[in-house]
Formats: sequence, C-alpha cells, structure tokens
Amino acid sequence: MSPAPPPLVPLSVLDTSPVPSGTAAAQALRRTVELARAAERFGYRRYWLAEHHNAPSTAGSAPAVLAAAVAAATGELRVGAGGVMLPHHAPLAVAEAFRVLAALHPGRIDLGLGRAPGTDARTASALRGTRPGSGPGRDDFTERFAELVGHVDGFAPGHRLAGVRAVPDGVPLPPVWVLGSSERGASTAARLGTGYAHAGHLSAADPAALLRTYREGFRPCAHRAAPHALLAVVAIAADTEQRARELLRAHELASVRERLGRPGPLPSAQEAAAHAWTPAERHVAGQLAEELDGRVVAGAAHEVARRLGALVDATGADELVVLTPVHGREERERSYELLARAWGLAPRPAAPR
Repeated sequence: MSPAPPPLVPLSVLDTSPVPSGTAAAQALRRTVELARAAERFGYRRYWLAEHHNAPSTAGSAPAVLAAAVAAATGELRVGAGGVMLPHHAPLAVAEAFRVLAALHPGRIDLGLGRAPGTDARTASALRGTRPGSGPGRDDFTERFAELVGHVDGFAPGHRLAGVRAVPDGVPLPPVWVLGSSERGASTAARLGTGYAHAGHLSAADPAALLRTYREGFRPCAHRAAPHALLAVVAIAADTEQRARELLRAHELASVRERLGRPGPLPSAQEAAAHAWTPAERHVAGQLAEELDGRVVAGAAHEVARRLGALVDATGADELVVLTPVHGREERERSYELLARAWGLAPRPAAPR
C-alpha cells in the first residue's frame, strides 16, 4: 500500500461532548477525555471544547474545565475552547481561567470566543444573572473583548478598570479566535486582529466568501500578525460506505430534532433506521442538506478526505476542525483514525498517564 499523501492543511477536532442515547451525561464527558488522547495519537493539531447550556444532547457546559482535563490527559495536543460564549461571562473571569490554563500548559492553550448566546433566552438570562423580562442585552462583544485583553495587557490611564489584572500575572494570553457563522463574525475577527473559526457545520453562509471577508479586512495586532482561518465541518468516515451513510442518518435525525425544537440525546444508527420519519422531518432534513452542502461529509475515508480537500481548495481554509457526531465510542474513534490516515497525519506516541 502506498503511503498517504502529506496533508493539505492540519486537521483538528471540535468536541461538543455529545450525549448518546442510553448513556449518562457524565460518561459523555469521560469519553471526551478518552477521545482527546486518541486524537493526539492520530496526529490531530487541536482539540477544542464547545460551550452549550440546557441542552440534553450535549454535556459540554464548561469548556475551561474540560480543557483542563484534556490538557492534563495529553502531552502535545493544543487544547482550547471552541468556544467560550463571552456574552455570558465576565471578561476578567475568562482571562484568569485561560491564564491559569496557559501557565499549567505553556504553548498548548487556545481561546476561542463566541458572540452568540448559544442557548435559549431564559437560560442566557440565568447565565448572566439577569432577571427575566429585563429585555435582551445589547451586543457588547467588542467591549467585553477589549476588557479581556486589557486585564492582560493593561488599560490606559484613567480607564475605570485600570490596575485590575488577570491572575496569574506574567503569563501571555493564549491565541484568541473569534467564532462566527455570518459576515458579522468574520468582520469582527478581522477588525480585532484575531483568528477566525467559521462554524461551517451549522451555517448556511458561503464559507469561501466569509473567509475572504476575514482575510481582506484583517488588521494585525500585538497578538497576531497575520490572519488564520479555521473551518469547522462534520465528517464521518467508516470502513464501508454503507456504514458511513447509516451513521450519518443518525446525525441527520438529531439535527432535525434540534431544528424542530425537540433536541435529545444522539440516536444510534439502529434507532435512526427504525425511526418513522414524518413529512415535516423529511422536509427539514432536505433543508439542512441543502444549507450545509459540502460541510457535512460521510463515506469511506479516502472519499471523505478527497471531498474535504476540495473544500480546502474552494475556501482557502488554513485548517479544518472536524466534528464527528457518532453514537458509539469505538466507531467515533475509528472515524477519526481512518480520516487521519487518509489525510496523511503523522501519528504521535501516546501521552503517559
């Protein structure tokens, strides 16, 4: 067998800590740590943890805590948030949490920041400590971002927060990324001089256009001299095309339930095959397939790699971040292993326990 070609761009992992049907949420979190160790062995560059709240389908509500566990269980893998929903958190608390992580794991931590609520209005109100009925908050992401950076780099004299520093001092802020699914997110990342991570796995927007918007508008800053764009996609590789389609159908069912306001644990392939799809569900499934054309890929590993390579060529992404929502732990890990081989990633030795 001929060796795999060198990778076009690095591959990374996005993990929402999905809760498979019949599995406790606590077990889903333990699986996240196990999968991170496997991803490091397979040669993936980063392992990002998402933030979701009040969602029965995902257990990842505290990315900083999960990042600490994953970083401690691995040795070389870059670990971070993909991302912290900044509107829900005090900038000082975020700066301190990720400075602590950076101090414990130098050169391995990433900080992805989200602008969207990522949950329902009532849960967002609870996260922010506001009372229901007080009205939606204004978009103050840029101000919060400036505060976060100021707690590390320092504020101008006379600023209301001058002298308030994120502890521990003397630790650089990890590389920052703005997450986005629209032109606004891409423009924000460009204006602030951060990396940009496009949520291609859930956005109907054209990723090529948004990555171009980001690159053309990028303003260098003290923390980043050049643009760097990540593109998140759903990819499921299996030993056979048929099995990949079965696994994809389970993900489609979970996505349809989410879109229809009925989120739940991730179904198995067997549950999806036995499900009696309603006309409404079939219609939504068709809509999602059209919206996410090319950013949800399933099949044999070589075909998945080929299609992802075409996506890189079309968008100019500097890196792909792969989300693999598969019910079974072994099949989910196998998907990442098959894709890593087909992409040409260089394996690493397992980190000592």
